[in-house]
Amino acid sequence: MSIDDADFDADAWASELEEYRAEKDQFFAEHRQSPIPEADREEFEGLTYYDPDPSFRVAARVEPAEGEDTIELEMTQGEPQQYERVAKLVFELDGEEQELYGYEQADPHDHSGEDDTTTLFVPFRDGTTGDTTYGAGRYMEFEVEGDLAEADALPLDFNLAYHPFCVYNEAFACPLAPPENTLDVRIEAGERLARSV
Repeated sequence: MSIDDADFDADAWASELEEYRAEKDQFFAEHRQSPIPEADREEFEGLTYYDPDPSFRVAARVEPAEGEDTIELEMTQGEPQQYERVAKLVFELDGEEQELYGYEQADPHDHSGEDDTTTLFVPFRDGTTGDTTYGAGRYMEFEVEGDLAEADALPLDFNLAYHPFCVYNEAFACPLAPPENTLDVRIEAGERLARSV
């Protein structure tokens, strides 16, 4: 279900989301690290998104990750990369319970304990994958302050779902969303392919 927050201001939330999208468009159009090939940036008119929809802003229950601690994620090119399962996120959409795993990239130089923030990487596929969104899935990424093991719930906002850079430039190698992170519903929120595609 959607996050039940008496202080939630839908207009302010939508305005902040639009501002974030405008800043991202500017980065793609102008920044030297943009995935848009330099020769194509002059014609770049901005990314394409679903309209903001607060019903895709949900509360996820945090549970311990199941199965092996480490998973190999296939890449769009090159060798698979090792990621650590760090949490299972359980939430409700369209009246059905859903779950996604959150990962951190496995690091041979473990810096755990150096700060109190965990960055969760959540690649996923859903009913729009290969239709109105990229065929290898989309990503969400967010920071969790404090000890993740002590977190009861986290906000998931699918309006922040985004495509990997390899959608715009084949020079990038991007992790593919694994089968275990496949949702059986359409997530019509966040970044989508251009309507002409």
